[in-house]
Amino acid sequence: MRSLLIAPLAALLLGGCATTYNLSVMPRDSGKLYSGTAEDNGSGEGRIAIEIESKKYEGTWVQDSPDQARGYVSGGIGFGRGRFGWGGFGTTITVDNPRGAHAKALLTASDGSGLRCDFRSSQSRGAGVCRDDKGREYDVQLRPAPRG
Repeated sequence: MRSLLIAPLAALLLGGCATTYNLSVMPRDSGKLYSGTAEDNGSGEGRIAIEIESKKYEGTWVQDSPDQARGYVSGGIGFGRGRFGWGGFGTTITVDNPRGAHAKALLTASDGSGLRCDFRSSQSRGAGVCRDDKGREYDVQLRPAPRG
């Protein structure tokens, strides 16, 4: 499965399965709690929806940096001449991004107003900030939705 945004979110981000996330959204100028959902389609992007004060914002998010990087390392000893040598070894390594994955979401409401969000995530959980067109900021938490 991917861990999100992803989500993002992002991963937000490691497998081929679709995952749904619940969002908790709180404006920085009050203690009122709003909610939303995000879906990870398994390739580091998906749909997102947030409802604030009876206004529904919908859009998409996309991961722009992963929570892990993978590479192949090889080396070894060779015997023989020219193109006729043999020997060697290698392995795949995974390195965690200490800041987690990053994702960007762009959402719009039916009246044309917008909401822009930045998320960081790791191990299927995340947090971030959204800003509306009026400059109001919202803190956001992301958690996997219960299966059932």
